[in-house]
Amino acid sequence: EMEQQHQGVASPLEHREDAVAVINSVCVFCGASQGKNPVYTQVADEFGKGLLARGLTLVYGGGTVGIMGTLARRVSEGGGKVIGIIPRALAPVEVSGASVGEVVITNTMHERKAIMAERADCFVALPGGFGTLEELFEVTTWAVLGIHQKPIGILNINGYYTPMIEMIEKAVEEGFINPRYKNLLVVASDAEELLAKLTSQKVIGGYRLTWQESPKLDISQS
Repeated sequence: EMEQQHQGVASPLEHREDAVAVINSVCVFCGASQGKNPVYTQVADEFGKGLLARGLTLVYGGGTVGIMGTLARRVSEGGGKVIGIIPRALAPVEVSGASVGEVVITNTMHERKAIMAERADCFVALPGGFGTLEELFEVTTWAVLGIHQKPIGILNINGYYTPMIEMIEKAVEEGFINPRYKNLLVVASDAEELLAKLTSQKVIGGYRLTWQESPKLDISQS
């Protein structure tokens, strides 16, 4: 039986400047650590309150450790809907803490990220480490390719993401990022401002990349 692989076929995206993204759920990428400054825990709690106030569903990486745990507990304890998506290897309580809300267990990290993206109407990055940065840049790349047209926000508390934002500006200056994507990421320094911006954000334009299944060529020698 032949294996299947996905190949992307890009075509120009028709711009719709009048289209505003409809947001009912927010996928949040953030740290499994608390960070050294208490302000990071505080902003996670405030962002959770903001989601509750708007009746928005939280989609996140599962577990209750770090500021991601602070966020999930705030939404859950406030009566909001929480969907935690976590790989089986990270699911044990001793690794990620007790679960809250609906829990979806996946087999791989790739499957986890795909489901998170599918279940959310927009994406937000709070402070975090390598995993948070990787997830943020992956969905940003998907937006450029047109795999999704969902808003992407950064909560730049305590100037945490300022060096990254400056790096993106440098990449634009040096010709590695198209200037049209310079402001692709919605940036705010507090939770309320960011949520207000995201809920009024226009849909993202770029290329539409559609995934088509095609047979994988067998290049092994007989």
